[in-house]
Amino acid sequence: VIRPEPCGVCGSRIRFGKTAIKCCQCQLLLHTKCREQCPGLCTPRPCHHTWPREGVLADFVPSMPPLVPALVVQCVTEVEMRGLTETGLYRVPGMEQLVQEWKQKLLQAGGVLPALSSVTDIHVVCGVLKAFLRGLKEPLVTFSLRPAFLRAADIPDDAASDTALCHVVSKLPPANRDTLAFLMLHLLRVSRSPDCKMDVLNLSRVFGPTLVGHSSANPTPLAIMEDTPRQCKVVARLLSLPPDFWRGFVRTEQENLVPV
Repeated sequence: VIRPEPCGVCGSRIRFGKTAIKCCQCQLLLHTKCREQCPGLCTPRPCHHTWPREGVLADFVPSMPPLVPALVVQCVTEVEMRGLTETGLYRVPGMEQLVQEWKQKLLQAGGVLPALSSVTDIHVVCGVLKAFLRGLKEPLVTFSLRPAFLRAADIPDDAASDTALCHVVSKLPPANRDTLAFLMLHLLRVSRSPDCKMDVLNLSRVFGPTLVGHSSANPTPLAIMEDTPRQCKVVARLLSLPPDFWRGFVRTEQENLVPV
């Protein structure tokens, strides 16, 4: 396993580097220990079942700016309402089965999203947000602009690095740029909460692989290991940019960010 995914039988996540069993017809993935509980009959899955994993961010955004998916707005709003006193926010995992169930509920809800207030564990809401971002066809930092982000973050002079990063951010597709700005402002608020104990370094470790990703959709294990520190460095540098820079992308039509 390279990309951690839930077991189709027990629902718990199969971790990176572990051996798993996958059906070549229906793509069911499971722990080797869960093989005996595997359903006897195999039903190939229709293509539309994998649609959430195949979408790019622009597939989920509204028609009016700022172009931030309603799912992202809803999760962030819920986290900021009742999660900023939770230790280890975004680092502590929520129950994987609930995370996947709520992710599917939100993706399949259409225009009216179910209220996340009924989710008791706020870490599940955090997990839904991370799972949605991980499931995109390409990360927020797009494949084509990823090298430019890495180069900008590697510039030794902080002022020059910030200038280069601002320039690259402005080149992102509008949906990616607006959503990245919305998330950066949210993560800055998390980093300033003393109860969360999640500073910029901790948050960059959590979100680096998700937001920056790899040079391809199917990286090798070696590439994953080599990319991790550079991914974290990019997110840490992005979080060091002035909040007003990020607000400039989401200030327009701010009322559109009220969750449905």
